[in-house]
Amino acid sequence: MTLKTFIDFSGWTAAALILGAYALLSFGKIQARSPVYQWMNIVGAAGFIINCSANGAWPSVALNIVWLVIGFYALRRNAR
Repeated sequence: MTLKTFIDFSGWTAAALILGAYALLSFGKIQARSPVYQWMNIVGAAGFIINCSANGAWPSVALNIVWLVIGFYALRRNAR
């Protein structure tokens, strides 16, 4: 796999994960406090960080870093 393919794959996978998490939550299939929801958002944010960094989309990188941190915080808080 070339670097460009990896970067593109990261972006498309991130989009699918975050949209999938939102759809599952919206249709009542998962709860916002569930680890599945949080992990989908965390991995999705990481994929967007990779893709957006490679494409120089720095505002999106910043947004997704915050998204990732929120996901980890929620995962940790909900585990208690």
